[in-house]
Amino acid sequence: MDFKLEVVLLPVSDVDRAKEFYTKLGWREDADVAGSNGFRIVQVTPPGSTCSANFGVGVTNATPGSLDGTMLTVSDIEAARDDLIGRGIEVSEVFHDAGGVFHHAGTAERKPGPDPERRAYSSFLSFSDPDGNIWYVQEITTRLPGR
Repeated sequence: MDFKLEVVLLPVSDVDRAKEFYTKLGWREDADVAGSNGFRIVQVTPPGSTCSANFGVGVTNATPGSLDGTMLTVSDIEAARDDLIGRGIEVSEVFHDAGGVFHHAGTAERKPGPDPERRAYSSFLSFSDPDGNIWYVQEITTRLPGR
């Protein structure tokens, strides 16, 4: 049985502000549906992704801005950074972990620049939405076997 990740729920305080931010990223708006009692759900999808992000009113009980660590992947971390900056997004410098794998929480063990060997899965950048939900972008040039 395949289990595929379909949706990530984003806790936001202002739906319209979040919608403006995520569409500014170039994410496709799939839905903006209002229901009874103030319920509203917006769904956006990053380019090339089969997983979407949902946010709205009555969508999650999580505290706005509490998401930390959801990962996007790209084939060129520096081009991705340039793209985000070109869209007016505040983004971190490209970094890698001192230990060479994944990255630590926060900025612990963060070293400037891409992985010196440019190994797949080893170079990152981060950005936050207006509520402070933290996203990471990871460079993957060659997938691990079975992926």
